[in-house]
Amino acid sequence: GECSSFEISLERSGVCLTSPPGSPAAGTVRVAPGAFPLAAIRVTCTGSCGVSNKANDAAWVAEEDYFNSSLSLADKGKSGSHQVPVPVLSPATAPTSFEGPFGKIVHQVRAAIHTPRFSKDHKCSLVFYILSPLNLNSIPDIEQPNVASATKKFSYKLVKTGSVVLTASTDLRGYVVGQALQLHADIENQSGKDTSPVAASLLQKVSYKAKRWIHDIRTIAEVEGAGVKAWRRAQWHEQILVPALPQSALPGCSLIHIDYYLQVSLKAPEATVTLPVFIGNIAVNHAPLSPRPGPGLPPWAPPLVVPSAPPQEEAEAAAGGPHFLDPVSLSTKSHSQQQPLLATLGSVPGAPEPCPQDGSPASYPLRPPLCISTGATVPYFAEGSGGPVPTTSTLILPPEYSSWGYPYEAPPSYEQSCGGVDPSLTPES
Repeated sequence: GECSSFEISLERSGVCLTSPPGSPAAGTVRVAPGAFPLAAIRVTCTGSCGVSNKANDAAWVAEEDYFNSSLSLADKGKSGSHQVPVPVLSPATAPTSFEGPFGKIVHQVRAAIHTPRFSKDHKCSLVFYILSPLNLNSIPDIEQPNVASATKKFSYKLVKTGSVVLTASTDLRGYVVGQALQLHADIENQSGKDTSPVAASLLQKVSYKAKRWIHDIRTIAEVEGAGVKAWRRAQWHEQILVPALPQSALPGCSLIHIDYYLQVSLKAPEATVTLPVFIGNIAVNHAPLSPRPGPGLPPWAPPLVVPSAPPQEEAEAAAGGPHFLDPVSLSTKSHSQQQPLLATLGSVPGAPEPCPQDGSPASYPLRPPLCISTGATVPYFAEGSGGPVPTTSTLILPPEYSSWGYPYEAPPSYEQSCGGVDPSLTPES
């Protein structure tokens, strides 16, 4: 006989939390009335990862399995309607769900009706999501400011030389979705030539271990400030709202690894500073250091290096300007996140509340948002079924996000950039 309906439904949009370990997502298998007896209803839960050499290609060249468990929900029964509860269990070591152009981590529940001999079996399946929360507080020195500096020497006007010192810092080393990344840049132009505009970009690097490592590097958000005049020192303060992003590293998965970086750069003269950044699900529970009011560097910035006097031929040009120790403030020319930050926090499902102005820690929701891909969040805080939904705010991604660099010279790894980082958060070679 034929059944008119056979389906699986899960609560919380089918999201399982691995903390506490094995937290189930309760569900139900429903079988509408059919003119046949049931031999058994078998439910199988699987978790696996597959990666490919080509974008959007399901022909995996490398795979790994995380769990495969089966459960008999009904033995021999009578014809008619059946509604059987389903516990969807996941091991504590299962990685968070993820979907990318070169691979994905997928968890599925499948159900099959096994009927007596000569009857047709019926099957259905449903994808569910696992969130293994990354607690940023477990990463060493995560609450400390992030600081890096670079010096670029260059020639101009054929015979003249100069240098630029670019120092960039952030208030923390790790953030959650909806939190504002506070950026500070200090630029000393020790030359008689104006610099190009300063730019900052939040970069995402997803590494896929196929036959060789494939690095998918994308710009998530970018902001551009003004340039620095000759023989001047300037400071630039900006912030980037962390959009809906998958967590860093994807612990438990050896085929896919996610890194984030903040890159601050000048095009002329060419100078770049790269700061590794962690994106997690549980926010840092320490209030960041607050910069002192008024001009000057924030307390986490390195000591100032007083530049030597300009050459004699530039003395006249420099005489009328401010001294290096009196920095000017740079304005922002463009920002890919155009809307006011506080107004857009609510556009990311599960985003934390904005931080109070006094710098005290914000109160974060009990359930961190699950982002299985950039800009897609699973709304599991609402009852009912539903897959990942895109965020509605246009500030999330710049227009050129769809392009990736492959092959691409990747930024340095977390292990190279930060000493003492947990090895489980770095990709294997």
